[in-house]
Amino acid sequence: MAVMPLDPSEAGDGPVDLAHLKTWEGRSETASGTISPWLADAFRATIEGNGAPARGTPESAPLGIHWCVGVPTAAMAEIGPDGHPARGGFLPPVPLPRRMWAGGRLRFPDPLRVGDEITRRSRVAAVEVKHGRTGPLVFVTVEHEVSTARGVAVVEEHDIVYRGLDAGGRTAPAGAPPAQQSSPADLVARTIEPSPVLLFRYSALTFNGHRIHYDRPYVTEVEGYPGLIVHGPLQATLLMGLALDILGGPPDRFAFRAERPLFDLAPFRIEGGREGPAGEVALRARDADGHVTMRATASL
Repeated sequence: MAVMPLDPSEAGDGPVDLAHLKTWEGRSETASGTISPWLADAFRATIEGNGAPARGTPESAPLGIHWCVGVPTAAMAEIGPDGHPARGGFLPPVPLPRRMWAGGRLRFPDPLRVGDEITRRSRVAAVEVKHGRTGPLVFVTVEHEVSTARGVAVVEEHDIVYRGLDAGGRTAPAGAPPAQQSSPADLVARTIEPSPVLLFRYSALTFNGHRIHYDRPYVTEVEGYPGLIVHGPLQATLLMGLALDILGGPPDRFAFRAERPLFDLAPFRIEGGREGPAGEVALRARDADGHVTMRATASL
């Protein structure tokens, strides 16, 4: 399984005590925030100024902005050398050094609006262990519910995968050549320039201190990747915007799965069209070599 690198910690590999980690199941936390006009403007200036489509009226909040509100704000004394909060607390202390954003499934019962005060309730739903090519894999599923004064606005299942270090962490996995696929007649595609400014701005909007997204010496010399890594939720946000254009309105459901790292070394492509069941849109992000880095589906 190929997934999107998110958070390798300073800890080394250690034994996985599943019984202990499963005691985190049911643990919850609550956070709040406001979709201020400034945040909406900054989000649009970052996302829509990079080839993404416009998203609704000035009063409607942009798709994906919920990832910028009610996010953890760890103090400087509480973060590790990679820029992420130290392990423990809400998420289980998995003793594997790489944490990866693997994907998620979202529903949007009520569109968010600029000015909304939101409450995010998060719960660790499941902790499971499987064995892969590099050793044990720990899967953590977190449920999020984002509410406003009108009721529930976003329901999300967020998949996180932890794994050990391996040689594949030093470069992008080679993988097989991209399969030749027929394109739907209504295929819509855009080219995105993953500039360091775009990645830095998105990190700032989401209060994400992970240095792999903005610190080139760190990501190349310490973690051994060839370039800055494009955020998983940033790719998902761009794909949601593409789905909005294809569907003619914001999707009611959106699901995505990261397949391989995407670096800032060259422009990448987002594309989508009506390939699935009636009313469903299939979407992809592809790197400059044509490999799919993320797949998604959206529907009304």
